[in-house]
Amino acid sequence: MIKVLCTIDSSLNRPEARIWRERMKFLEPLGDAVVVLPCSMKKPYSASRSHHIFMQVTRGLQEAILTSPFGVCPREMEYTYPIQSYDVSTIGDWSYEEIKVTGQCLKKYVGDKKVLAHVSGGYRDVCESHLPQAIFTCQDGHPTSNESINNLKREVSKYKKIKVNEKSIHLLKSIARYQFNSIDADALIPDNWRLIGRFDKRLMCENQQIAVLHFKTGLYSLNIKGGDILNNLGLNWVEIDFPLKTNTIFAPGVVNAHPGIVPRDEVVIIINEKVVGVGKAVLAGKEMVRAEKGVAVRVRHRVS
Repeated sequence: MIKVLCTIDSSLNRPEARIWRERMKFLEPLGDAVVVLPCSMKKPYSASRSHHIFMQVTRGLQEAILTSPFGVCPREMEYTYPIQSYDVSTIGDWSYEEIKVTGQCLKKYVGDKKVLAHVSGGYRDVCESHLPQAIFTCQDGHPTSNESINNLKREVSKYKKIKVNEKSIHLLKSIARYQFNSIDADALIPDNWRLIGRFDKRLMCENQQIAVLHFKTGLYSLNIKGGDILNNLGLNWVEIDFPLKTNTIFAPGVVNAHPGIVPRDEVVIIINEKVVGVGKAVLAGKEMVRAEKGVAVRVRHRVS
């Protein structure tokens, strides 16, 4: 997986970071409270020593990790590209712009939930400026100290724990909402869903495969059944007007495309509103329509 380098202030404007922050508006925290935590150099965050300590206390509540330039990462999203593949220098100093952008993203995400802010330094500056009503549990500037962890334990104990099955469904739907840029993408996860596999996991409904949730990216790749669901929602469609007999669609063959598609998005290929294939976008939706040459979509599955 390609590393996303974020070493200067202008990284706030990297497409990956902007898309991540924009799509966080579709995600919602579970439970009555959100525990806000600092990020770590190691990815995923849960592999770090500090987060191992935090999670012994916070595992039963919704966790949200603060990070620049991506803003906020709900715990369930930490294995998802690009948040699991970025490198950033963490010197502890936050610029005004970083505090503003990250704070706005965090405030939108937590909504009216209670907030337990277990942060210090620049992370605390973000919370104090945008969530002044938060309860701050790190009192000595060291989030992993015994005093800070005991403060966190005391506050966490006041809230009801989230059930494991709730968290599992929430994870699958959160990934779908982020990846397909819509709350409606919840429909990709049916009530009788099953996951099969140890690393790459097959998302099943009865005996039909909807998609594969990939270990390396934390994102879905669609099967035809998943394409049918997405097409019914009006998401990520690419319209062509010729028989689909190859695994490559060139831009001149695209009649129209959903304007929200960005490169590397999963897309549904349709003819007369009927799904004929699924694949991965090479160009953005608007570029597919305008371009006179080049590959628009790499096709993964075709309807035989």
